Amino acid sequence: MQNPCSPYRGRVAPSPTGLLHLGHASTFWTAFQRAQSARGTLVFRSDDLDPLRSQKKFETAALEDLLWLGIHWQEGPDHPGPFGPYCQSLRLPLYAQAFEQLRAQGFLYPCSCSRREVALALSAPHQTDPSEHYPGTCRPPEPRSAFPLPNSPVNWRFRIPASSPPLTFLDRAQGPQSATPGRDFGDFLVWRKDGLPSYQLATVVDDHRMKITEVVRGADLIPSTFQQILLYRALGWPSPAFFHCPLLCDPSGARLAKRSDSLSLQTLRLQHPSPESIRALFQSKACNAGRAPGSAPPSPAP
Repeated sequence: MQNPCSPYRGRVAPSPTGLLHLGHASTFWTAFQRAQSARGTLVFRSDDLDPLRSQKKFETAALEDLLWLGIHWQEGPDHPGPFGPYCQSLRLPLYAQAFEQLRAQGFLYPCSCSRREVALALSAPHQTDPSEHYPGTCRPPEPRSAFPLPNSPVNWRFRIPASSPPLTFLDRAQGPQSATPGRDFGDFLVWRKDGLPSYQLATVVDDHRMKITEVVRGADLIPSTFQQILLYRALGWPSPAFFHCPLLCDPSGARLAKRSDSLSLQTLRLQHPSPESIRALFQSKACNAGRAPGSAPPSPAP
């Protein structure tokens, strides 16, 4: 974990693949409040790695919506700082460097299967289904010190060590969390053959290099945290603290998604006269979801 004496650095990291909704607003408001209460720094990062879905207009809308809501940051695309650039699409050399380190140390192996899984690797895998484990089609029977780069592009997976012990961490919102690699999740993608890193690798590289001390995000991303912990360890980096917020639900009880246009911030801004009235909606739509397999029930945040 990060040195607890380090100055607090948090982040908001929207993906510009659609308009922000009330759930994003709630999580980002929590991140803002925690940075403020710690008298720390808040970073805005645009997670714009998906070339097919990311659009500049959505990044602009996110900046405008969050500023209107009352969220302010000290570093971001509109506030250059020492750890930029603050758009993931401009940080590819940093991801390639981490990939080479992992490959050279024998943590990765080439993979040529599952186009669907490869496509999903660019996005945050909300509430990964344990039944969708990689079946190990391309997994070599024994670890190798370093697979050479093939003549043609391939995808690369992180090899889960055999008989891995459970991974645990204390979430500052949801309490103790535990998952067993190989049982609760399998070998996961870290690099695509089209030259782009997965969400897991890009997030770890950016949070480390931007010196983020606490990651605030939705509870549906708890399963991703375990994969990211393995990457932090493999790269020899301390992991930040984690605070996974309760999710917000639509009227049917389903987790809010960017397709929920009626609950987008742009729509809500037309219906509500002030940021305070939107913030009042946060509590009314909370729902409980996203705990990892084997994790404890939520406990109050410290």
